[in-house]
Amino acid sequence: MKVVVIGGTGLIGSQLVGKLNENGHDAVAASPNTGVNTLTGEGLAQVLEGASVVVDVSNSPSFEDEAVMDFFRTSTANLLKAETDAGVQHHVALSVVGTERLQDSGYFRAKQVQEELIKASGTPYSIVHATQFFEFMKGIADSATDGDTVRLAPGKIQPIYSGDVAAAVGRTAVGTPVNGVVEVAGPDAFLLDEFIRTGLAATNDPRAVVTDAHATYWGVQLEETTLLPGPGAHIAETRFTDWLAQQQ
Repeated sequence: MKVVVIGGTGLIGSQLVGKLNENGHDAVAASPNTGVNTLTGEGLAQVLEGASVVVDVSNSPSFEDEAVMDFFRTSTANLLKAETDAGVQHHVALSVVGTERLQDSGYFRAKQVQEELIKASGTPYSIVHATQFFEFMKGIADSATDGDTVRLAPGKIQPIYSGDVAAAVGRTAVGTPVNGVVEVAGPDAFLLDEFIRTGLAATNDPRAVVTDAHATYWGVQLEETTLLPGPGAHIAETRFTDWLAQQQ
């Protein structure tokens, strides 16, 4: 089947396109780099011609509240309309475990709007909620850094390797629409501060990680289980410690 991957040249998208093509599907990477722009609609009609499935793994270039809301609202609306016009049979979107619990953050409010637009569109859909990727470890640390100190709350997190996310999204894309949410997470749960402390130490980052129960996560006060998946989540195989060892 033809699968169009919006954001197909990024971290998840490039791996997803490769996996789908390896399995005999016609996966097409669509992004501004390939002449497809979901904000303006440029190239959408052409790339969706003959597509059975559209997978949206794109992300906003800006995390500023107004910009990120505009990105997800506009790009999702444009994409869904173009899919209806093209007769696409399955819309798949990648989102984040805990999105509905992180609404004090402008980014996650925008992701929630994206999900609501998909659910209301009438197109059969599947939304994949993934936990944070191993690869985002440094970004999480940077967001919580003050000088040489990283302040993080001891909420729990169950991070996942990006390749395992791409595999889960690929399985979902070629399956039957669930018209709901499926969750995927890594095999091990950590305290957030422990996760970052371990990662920074392994990469010889000199910053000190301080446990601070009042520290926020992208502007959100965390409860213990805010970032954890539910009991029905698919659990991936790659362990953080093994992934770290391969980065040396």
